[in-house]
Amino acid sequence: MRVLAAVDKFRGTATAHEVAKAIGNACWDLGHDCDEAPLADGGEGTLDVLGGANRTTRVDGPLGAPVEAGWRLQNRTAIIEMARASGLLLAGGAEGNDPVAASTRGTGQLITAALSAGARKIVVCLGGSATTDGGLGALQALPSPARLRGIELLVACDVTTPFTEAARVFGPQKGASPRQIELLTNRLHALAERYQSDFDIDVRSISGAGAAGGLAGALAAVGGQLVPGFDLVADEIDLYDRVDAADLVITGEGYLDEQSFEGKVVGGVLTLASLAHRDARVIVGNGEPALCERLGATRILDTFGEDDAFGRTTWCIEQATRSLLANLR
Repeated sequence: MRVLAAVDKFRGTATAHEVAKAIGNACWDLGHDCDEAPLADGGEGTLDVLGGANRTTRVDGPLGAPVEAGWRLQNRTAIIEMARASGLLLAGGAEGNDPVAASTRGTGQLITAALSAGARKIVVCLGGSATTDGGLGALQALPSPARLRGIELLVACDVTTPFTEAARVFGPQKGASPRQIELLTNRLHALAERYQSDFDIDVRSISGAGAAGGLAGALAAVGGQLVPGFDLVADEIDLYDRVDAADLVITGEGYLDEQSFEGKVVGGVLTLASLAHRDARVIVGNGEPALCERLGATRILDTFGEDDAFGRTTWCIEQATRSLLANLR
């Protein structure tokens, strides 16, 4: 049997590559072929899935302190993960963040570096941001929006949040108080007016423009095209053909809930498998019990217990895969 391991990361415990490798190990040991396909939805982890960083640029972090941000340039295509320049983890999480001052300037500096290096296509992956600056910091870091003429600028995101709702939807997880959320929302409204005046683009009308605290809208204002992150990654790794070539598809992520079907990896893979009439199974760390039961998902915490699973995620995934394959016989 040919198995496709099309999986997301198990956040905080295993990368997508490690998860795919664990499934692959179990398959090969049992005499099955395995096509390992680590995936991401356009947010954190996407750069690693698409080849990993091969360049590093010192840029301003979300709160101003310099950071060494990795990015990728190959065949005149640049891949930038904004979390590596303007991410919440760089700000010390919600507790250490200053949600009003946090800036996307570093992400703009990475785009500038890509332009200077000769990139003709730039993919900016959103997710994990510390910022709600409406992307103003990034735009101010560009030498001129004219530099983007003739450049294919793709903005990978997985939300449909409007530009002016970014603070209300994402502000609390970035450490913003109710008063700060109101301030940030008023600032986003003002920026929307400014972008319409400067670029003749109404970012309020663009679905998903609120991604990464409005960075998506700012990049759209200067010619960027917002695209679903999962679809972009699937295109880049030829996932559609790889699903067709499989007898069984195994997907998974750290936690399964209804959001897993809103532009995320598990929902996307299950849809592709269904369209291709391929059997598909799900392995997760944990998840909503009713949803896991409906999908027949294997929860490794149920199977092995928290003591076994803690720090041994890939081993648990490998064992879960063995059990899954044995039960298919």
